[in-house]
Order: sequence, then C-alpha cells, then structure tokens
Amino acid sequence: MFYHSIASTTFLIQFIQSYDLNTFPKPSHKNPYLLLPSFLEKTIMAEIKFGTDGWRAIIADDFTVDNVMRVAEGTAKRLLQDKPNPAVVLGHDCRFGGELFAEATASVMAANGIKVYLCRGICSTPMISLGTVRLSADQGIIITASHNPASYNGYKLKGPYGGPSTPDFVAEVENLIPEKTIGNYESIDVLLTNGKVEIVDLETMYCEHVQANFDLDAIRNSGLQFAYDAMYGSGQNVMRRLFDDITFLHCDWNPGFDGQAPEPIHKNLQELSELIRVSEDIDCGLATDGDADRVGLYNATGKFVDSHHIILLLIHYLNKNKGMTGEVMKSFSCCSRIDKLCELYGLKSTTTKIGFKYICELMVAGDSLVGGEESGGIAIKGHLPERDGIWIGLTIWEMMAKSGKSLDELIEEIYALVGSFAVERYDEHVEETLKQQIIANCKSGAYKTFGIYTVQSMDDTDGFKFHLSDSSWVMMRASGTEPVLRIYSEANSSEECFAILDAVKAVVLK
Repeated sequence: MFYHSIASTTFLIQFIQSYDLNTFPKPSHKNPYLLLPSFLEKTIMAEIKFGTDGWRAIIADDFTVDNVMRVAEGTAKRLLQDKPNPAVVLGHDCRFGGELFAEATASVMAANGIKVYLCRGICSTPMISLGTVRLSADQGIIITASHNPASYNGYKLKGPYGGPSTPDFVAEVENLIPEKTIGNYESIDVLLTNGKVEIVDLETMYCEHVQANFDLDAIRNSGLQFAYDAMYGSGQNVMRRLFDDITFLHCDWNPGFDGQAPEPIHKNLQELSELIRVSEDIDCGLATDGDADRVGLYNATGKFVDSHHIILLLIHYLNKNKGMTGEVMKSFSCCSRIDKLCELYGLKSTTTKIGFKYICELMVAGDSLVGGEESGGIAIKGHLPERDGIWIGLTIWEMMAKSGKSLDELIEEIYALVGSFAVERYDEHVEETLKQQIIANCKSGAYKTFGIYTVQSMDDTDGFKFHLSDSSWVMMRASGTEPVLRIYSEANSSEECFAILDAVKAVVLK
C-alpha cells in the first residue's frame, strides 16, 4: 500500500492501469491509517448515503480511508445495538485499494469489540454472503463497487441470512455514521496477533459448496466446450479452481479493468462474443461482473442471452427437471413471459420494485424457487438469497450437460411454452427539466398512444409500464442519480421492440 497526494482521480486511474501496486513497500508506521494526505480531509464531513446496493463513490474523492472508517463506525454502532459481541465477515474484490479499505474497516470493527473474519486476497460478494452464513456471523461486508467503472469503489452490507441487508437496517447504519472517526486504531498485524481479526479461506469454502451442489463431472465429461470471462473481476480464481480445461478470458489482476466497466452486458463483452463466434466449437460463454454477483451468457454463435431468458430457463430446469417448487420473484422490469410460465407450472409469481434487496426480503421470508432482475442479478433455491453469477452460470451448464441439448434448443423449449419474445432497452440522456416533465406526464396519464400503439393500461409499481397488448409493453423509468431516462420494451421480436421504443421516443422526447 502507499499513501501519496494525488492531484486527481484521472491520474489515479492512469496509475492503476500502469503499475503493479504489489511491488510497492508498505509503510513501516504502526498505524498507516493515520498517514492520510491533507487533500483528503475535505471529505471527512461529507454526507454518506447508500444507494440501491451499497455505498459507492469515486476513489480518492469521496471514497477515502477516512470515509470508509466512518461508514464502518456506523455499521459497528448498529450491530452493537443487537448484541454485545457481534461478528462480521469482511473482504474485498479486485479494485484499487481493496486491501487497504478492508483492513481499515477491520480496525474499526475490532476497536468496537466486534470479531472480524477477514478474507485475504480477492473475494466475490457471494463468497462473503456464504461465509456470513457458514460462520454464523451477524454481518457481511465487502469492499466493492460491483459493475461500476474502475474509478469507483464501494461498501456493501450483507445480512446474517446471506443476502443484502434490509433497507431499514441500511438506513439505521446511515444515521449512525459519525462526522469523523476517533483516529486511534490498532494496525492489522496487531489485530491478527491478539486474535481480534481472524483470517478465513472463503475461496475454498465457496468451491467446496459448489462441488457439493453441482454435478461437475457431468459438466466436465459432457463433451461441451465452455468459455468464462471474469471481466478482470473476483470470480476468476474460483473458476480456475473448478475447471482447468475451459477457455478463460480476462482472468488477470487489473484493477483498471482495462478501461472497461465490468458489467456483463453485450456492449462490454464484445471480445467474448467474437471469441465464441470465430472459434466455432464453444457451446456456451459465461461472464460475471466485478464482484461476480451478476451473470451474462452467450450461445454457441456468440449471441447474448439476456436475464429474462435465463430466468425462464432456470424455472424450467428447477421445476420440470428437478421437481423443485417455490415462489418466483422478479423485478418490475422483467418480462411478462415469466408470469406465463409460472402459471403453466402452477407456481406463484410476485413482482417487486427494482433492486435485489426487495427480492431478497421475500426470499428470506418464504419458500422461493427463483428471484431475478433484468440487470443480471439472479438467485435460486438451494443456495443463498443472493445474486451469484457463477452459481447461475453453472446451473445453466449443468442443464445443458444433463439434457444433452444446446442452449438454443433449451430456449426453443421455453418458446414452445410461452412464445418467442425479446426485451430491448434505450438509455436516453435528457435534460433534467425534460426528464421531470416526462415523469409528470406519466403520472397524469397524458400518454394515451405512442404512434400506432395504443395504451391499454398502466402500472406504476416502480416507474411507468404501459401495456400495449397482451404480449407487449413499454416502460419508462428515470434515473435517480443522473439525467437519464430508461425506456424498456417487451414484444414478440427485437424488431418490434425497437419499433415501439422509437415510437415512444418520438412522443416523449419531441
């Protein structure tokens, strides 16, 4: 680790991409967290707010050691309200400063009398969630900004059940974050010596959990060829341990993510798509994001398979082939075909607001089969109420291996039940005043038609979904953090989706 004044975040990211930080000596000072550059002091009084899934901020701007320790102090205070001697499981992903920020968090927890189980080296969010359950800890904490660009880092909270902490818990943590820390903490070496911090091997724990729940031999001996793209994220070590003869991509340590945000969507996965297309012998490609909780999938021709199709495949496999039952939870932006398949299989389906924390609450409270989001975060029965890109990918690979069918053949089975469909999305950058006017128009019912498409009904669960027919809809949802209007559409084909999206744009953006 090193501590220098850095003039700008841009310079910091350039530095990350150019140097191997492991070659730098660690400071000899017994308490390195006190060696903060003066330019960071401006952030000490900054208000810290958690978003949909944790607190995220720009490294060396708002995401500093001081502010991370403030958040850790708030977390510790909240945990101590429930019991006198709580325990936390703690780790970090592949991002710059992960070890530094995790050790700073550990020092705060230990100073408050909280036992810390610390994962050394890169760690995925699902590994932290599993460790929290297996070690009977009261809280999981991972330093990660998930799929955000490399300039960000973040702080995620996980409940003792192995999924996102409840919105109420997170709000209480926010309210307990102090304006500044006490600045008197023991070094990580001292904490390890006195037993206040204990190193745990969450990677081995996770791999053994996978081996106990999947027929890996069926996958390995199926004759199918697979590829895995870690996007330089924290799933890379686990997948190398589980498979030694598949094609690996971006499974190196690169905290700058080679300039690409580690979000497993098609525009960010062109290299994987092209690799599959030209190889002609890879049957399926799997990608996971920076902290390995989101999934991306490709068929044998290099075509992206979205989360809507993955959720349908999972319901089909778990219920029809494995005889498993339970409720299906989906976020508001997911396709209507999920409800149709659940009806055919006699399964209850529930739609939640957008954000996996809402799905997790329902999964913890009841008997769930699948919980999924449009953005690639999916959880299934038999694991955790937590998104896990590797777990979902291996379930699809096992489905292919045991059925002897290609991914396209399995998707055709779904289409035979619910009809073929597509879901497409535009992210439109608009002025804030126009964005607010569009939302006001949605609320007032001003939109009755979009070109040739007539609105039959509207649902405002989270955003505004306009049903145009039994099999098509369009949805508008404004970003809460940037001047972006997201417009989604489901229809029988991609061509029809884009026609609907263009018609909506012509009306609302004129």
